[in-house]
Amino acid sequence: MKPYIQLTLAQLRLFGRNRQVLFWTLFFPVVFIFMLGTFMGGGSGGAVEGYWIDEDGSDRSAQVLAALEEQEAVLRLEQAADREAAMKELRHGTKQVLIIIPAGFGDNVEAAVTGQNSGAADSPGGSLTVYYDQTQASKSMSALNAAAQAADEVSKAVVEYSPVVAVEPVGVQSLNLTFLDFIVPGIVAMMIMSNNLNGVAGQIASWRERGILRRMQSTPLRPSTFIAAQITARLLMNGSQALIVLLMGVFVFGAQMNGSWLLLLGFVLLGTLAFMAIGFIIAGLARTPESAGPIAGFVSFPLLFLGGIFFPVSDMPAFMQPIVKAIPITHLSTGLRQVMNVGAGIGEVWVEALVLGGWLAAAFIAASLVFKWE
Repeated sequence: MKPYIQLTLAQLRLFGRNRQVLFWTLFFPVVFIFMLGTFMGGGSGGAVEGYWIDEDGSDRSAQVLAALEEQEAVLRLEQAADREAAMKELRHGTKQVLIIIPAGFGDNVEAAVTGQNSGAADSPGGSLTVYYDQTQASKSMSALNAAAQAADEVSKAVVEYSPVVAVEPVGVQSLNLTFLDFIVPGIVAMMIMSNNLNGVAGQIASWRERGILRRMQSTPLRPSTFIAAQITARLLMNGSQALIVLLMGVFVFGAQMNGSWLLLLGFVLLGTLAFMAIGFIIAGLARTPESAGPIAGFVSFPLLFLGGIFFPVSDMPAFMQPIVKAIPITHLSTGLRQVMNVGAGIGEVWVEALVLGGWLAAAFIAASLVFKWE
């Protein structure tokens, strides 16, 4: 027990002396959260911006414009002074939609109404011309749906349509999550993975090359004791750094925290332990410090994109789902996100905790087997 405590304290002193590393490992995720929160934290992408042109000037076109104004949550339109200038902005991507009410629109609508009243099925109707940016599929679909809804409202008003089936709206208070709320748990998971995989592998490989581990081998120290002391020290240091980033994300950048801080801290500690144990496996396999970095990068880089850090795991292709659901970063980011965003309790995230615990136990055993003093 005494060697374990002494090694733990010695490692903590080494961390404390390397203040530059401490600063940058903490500074990078904070800046990352700030950049993503500033440029993408506004929610689901914002309203579609564009122009409208009324070439008809009739009462019917005024009805259409009024209906379009009611779609202001989706469409933010302003009158275009010039059609060619508006089309130029659309092609350059500064605007996403241009809605034109063509000349004769009101007459066509009146002719369609007259034809319906007289039983003529082939009476022409009025139509809107909607130019949209094909390169922005999501916003284009939002604009087309909003324009179609506005046209439908005008059609109902013109023909005095009276529905026979009513819809009774019941409001439900949503979590109102933003992109910042989604990304903060992901950045914390990324920080835990990166610091522990790269940090452990690089340092242990460096100690081996410099002969520090060889001198330790001459003592009664066992590999499991050495690994346990390293894990404890790094758990205290890296866990504290992750907690600081979480606190800044919530209290400085305004990310939501809907769950238990105690459960969230449990996932931070469990994830830190699991990835440190994996880092020791890499340290045991790497022969030199120069090879430790690429091996750690080879492991961590795919996990950045497969583990739900930057986008939901459900967006992954179906054939990759078994792999995604087996790796530890997926369960760490999911657990953190469920607790922070949804307010889940242990009953909802016990699977994530169990998988991380399994990775921790398996990796610790494997690290003890592959660990080499020289």
